[in-house]
Amino acid sequence: MKTAVITIANLKCSGCETTIKKELLKIEGISSVKIDQEKDTVKVTFDDNIEREKITNKLHSLGYPEATEENGLLLKLKSYTSCMIGKLENL
Repeated sequence: MKTAVITIANLKCSGCETTIKKELLKIEGISSVKIDQEKDTVKVTFDDNIEREKITNKLHSLGYPEATEENGLLLKLKSYTSCMIGKLENL
């Protein structure tokens, strides 16, 4: 098992957290996802056969790029959509 701590952009609330956890746990081989909103980090524990890039690509597709990536308007809009979906799922 490997663990990665990924600093991301656009993390705003528990809705974002819900969506990120749900979507990352859909990837076969990921066993846990922990999010620290204060530090803007996602800690992922996963099987050795999974590449970190697969995780960061999924985060990017949800609108949460790594903090070192360019964060344009489209990614910000995606993150707001992911956030709203997460909030609805928390109701």
